[in-house]
Amino acid sequence: MPQLSEKDLISRHHYLSKPLLHIPILVWVLGCMMFLVNLSFIMVYSYVGIYMKSLGVTMGWIGVVEGVAEGCSYLMKLFSGIFSDYLRRRKPVMLVGYSMIVISRLIFSLAVSFYPLFAARLVERIGNGIQSTPRDTMVADVAPSSRIGAAYGLKRTLAQAGSLVGAICGIGAMIWAEGDYQKIFQIAAIPAFIAFLILIFLIQEPKKFAHSALSSEIPLPQEKKRTYMRWSNLGDLGISFWLLMILASIFMLSRFGETFLTLHAYTNFKLDIKYAPTIMLVFNAGWCLSSYPVGVLADRMNRYLFLAMGIVFLILADHFLASATSLFWVYIGCFFWGVQYGVTQNIFLSLIVETVPSDLRGTGFGCYYIICAISAYIADCVAGFVSEKYGEATAFSVSGVIAMVSLLFLIVIIGYRRNRKNHH
Repeated sequence: MPQLSEKDLISRHHYLSKPLLHIPILVWVLGCMMFLVNLSFIMVYSYVGIYMKSLGVTMGWIGVVEGVAEGCSYLMKLFSGIFSDYLRRRKPVMLVGYSMIVISRLIFSLAVSFYPLFAARLVERIGNGIQSTPRDTMVADVAPSSRIGAAYGLKRTLAQAGSLVGAICGIGAMIWAEGDYQKIFQIAAIPAFIAFLILIFLIQEPKKFAHSALSSEIPLPQEKKRTYMRWSNLGDLGISFWLLMILASIFMLSRFGETFLTLHAYTNFKLDIKYAPTIMLVFNAGWCLSSYPVGVLADRMNRYLFLAMGIVFLILADHFLASATSLFWVYIGCFFWGVQYGVTQNIFLSLIVETVPSDLRGTGFGCYYIICAISAYIADCVAGFVSEKYGEATAFSVSGVIAMVSLLFLIVIIGYRRNRKNHH
């Protein structure tokens, strides 16, 4: 590893000691938008599963809803990124996504049966997927290269703070509305609409793309030229990449939607409906507390070891959730479920950047999101039907078994990489 000059050491010390300096105001505004959208989302998401179940919707169908919605969200992240690169503009694509999020809140507030709720959930996740990639790309377009990590860390912190506040607001809204779900969903539409107004009036499209960077959610190719997916390029991604994709597909099969966390607490431990958002509060606390420290450490250490740590946290979460005898242990499991998100969410994406050739990163990201979409759909459907037939505890046991399989496969990958390194 080359030694750093005195100037580089001073620059790095300045960055580590004052990471928030020189972050563009646009990043703060985007973070505030995410704060409001996540606040709105958690208010709805904390109750929508319970609401569907109160209408007589089976756990199997709830799983289908979650699977289709999350799968569409992953696919939209891919296609919206490609389309915004084609337009060379971000804001128009974001406007489409945010308008769909606002519309979904209105559909939720009017829904009194399964199909409108299904439509609202689908519209919401499609809208979220559409706005996600161009939003993260806009951060990369304006943030100085020396402040990229701090910029994305700030954005994620503001977003998770919105989730925490949303859980508290959800409890307050439920108490005020006296159990009227429509009123809660109407209240949740307000912060989403404010975020939409901020996008319209306060967000200005950068006049030119300063550079590309690694997003904490959507890593972007460093080259300014467009990268297209071609079948002939798949073989050039390399064995290491495809081993990583097999691992991702197995791991994502074990990680189903957080709706099942709330339903587990509500169905099996009689969690009071008005306190349902506390599940998302604990989950997001685990995510928020782990994201930034892990991101900083993973830049200096072996990412595969951190990925193994994330899988272990998921296994622990599944253990506590499957064997819980009281709400206390459910909350412990939810906290660990959030921690594994904070540990693993960006590690897969960072490893893709390290693994594939720089001119094929677009293809690599595309393959990853398609694999995630398929696995997310299967995971939620399986979790729904297992919960319906055997109970939510069994679904978490199945998740733990799949997570252990993914951990064993990760050990194989680490061994393969070490052998290849020794041969070279």
